[in-house]
Amino acid sequence: MATWWTALQLLAPAFWLGAVVAISFLEAPLKFRAPGITVPLGLGIGRLVFRALNILEAVVLVVLWIAALAAPAAPATAMWWLLGIVTVVLVVQVAGVRPVLTKRSDRVLEAGTDLPRSNAHYVYVALELVKVIALVALLAVTADALL
Repeated sequence: MATWWTALQLLAPAFWLGAVVAISFLEAPLKFRAPGITVPLGLGIGRLVFRALNILEAVVLVVLWIAALAAPAAPATAMWWLLGIVTVVLVVQVAGVRPVLTKRSDRVLEAGTDLPRSNAHYVYVALELVKVIALVALLAVTADALL
């Protein structure tokens, strides 16, 4: 049973990191460069994709907490801190920043025109960078402690 929890502690943050990098740093900026993609269409796609990403992130986060709590050996203190960081970042993104971005995209969709980029976009990207760094550190700490 110990290997199952070890595998989850290593694979879950790696999977999460891959999803964030693929969506936030590849798909999101590239979708508006695709031929025929209008701002309203891109916003609609972005809403769906980021909603799905955030749900996936929440599920992976719960799995990580369960794996850390159920592991036979106590995880390193740094692992708890990093789990706390990614938890806080995700909560702030979902509960604090995404509603602001949703209101902005509603205004864009109603007006039928693009608006200047809001500061909320920059906050969201900054939080994504913090999350990526924390997930990489979590992987390193976990691998060091478990392998």
